[in-house]
Amino acid sequence: MLDLPDTDTLYAALLARDPAWEGRALVGVTTTGIFCRLTCPARKPLPQNCRWFATPDAAQAAGFRPCRRCYPLGPTAEGDALVGDLIARLEARPGHRWSESDLLALGHDPSTVRRAFKRHFGQSFLDMARAARLKGGMGRLAKGSAMIDAQLEAGFDSASGFRGAFARLFGHAPHQMRQGSDLLADWIDTPLGGMIAICDDQALHLLEFIDRKALPDGLRRLSTHVGGRVGLGRTATHDLTEAQLAAYFAGRAPRLDVPVTLHGTPFQQQVWRALQDIPAGQTRSYAQLAHAIGRPTATRAVARANATNRIALVVPCHRVIGADGTLTGYAGGLWRKEKLIGIERRYA
Repeated sequence: MLDLPDTDTLYAALLARDPAWEGRALVGVTTTGIFCRLTCPARKPLPQNCRWFATPDAAQAAGFRPCRRCYPLGPTAEGDALVGDLIARLEARPGHRWSESDLLALGHDPSTVRRAFKRHFGQSFLDMARAARLKGGMGRLAKGSAMIDAQLEAGFDSASGFRGAFARLFGHAPHQMRQGSDLLADWIDTPLGGMIAICDDQALHLLEFIDRKALPDGLRRLSTHVGGRVGLGRTATHDLTEAQLAAYFAGRAPRLDVPVTLHGTPFQQQVWRALQDIPAGQTRSYAQLAHAIGRPTATRAVARANATNRIALVVPCHRVIGADGTLTGYAGGLWRKEKLIGIERRYA
């Protein structure tokens, strides 16, 4: 029961199948010997037949077996057979131009697929497929390929389609990124999805998940800060960031030791530096973060600064939760926040 609230609160969350408790609490049912997520669709046990655990390891140590309906041993999306099947197909054919017709041909209802992916990833399957195609086009452009080659690599039928998708992501047309620039953008794959990293030879300036809605705006703001456009390419800082992320997700690096340049007001930078002081495996509330920077009445301003962080993971804004223990919002998606906090339990 360490770090868990009272049993009445947990049982109410179980009856409501409250997703806010994903990754934070599990229930063991003494009459069946099985432990589940609080969101499990199975019939709910009586309160006297419940035991509560903070981690799967604790539940198994107490003799409970994992439920086969809600898959409590893995991240939420891994327990969804539909999602798992389509993710595997996307990885096998990243350049394919997926459509609703493809989903129907596989026997899937497009609306069901859309809801499942939105629930787990905050975006549709077709959005993820478009991002995978755009990644291919970015790679070709960074190597100096002709526009038509990059367009075909990305799987777009028309140059206007490719330019439109590119402009929505970066805030300007792709040809503007092929000219010289002090800052270079490249793609980094992670277990939680692709990320755009913008670096120079000395530091990381931006690290965002590719599907974040505010990414184009963040790129435009960064371009304004540096007084010019951001180009496509790779630096030694990209290599360092990619290696540090790989070690972090593998459980070998609790702190992402990458030099950063923070673009923001003095107050924002103060908040972001305080975020870097939160150890992996721990969390803070917005009020605690405000106290840590000596501004105890600035909780709302701290929350706004937290939301405007443009260097995900390295500046760990995902470690800030609500005062009542709920995960609260995360621009990269609550599903990612759930998984990141789960990953960091190994570092506690």
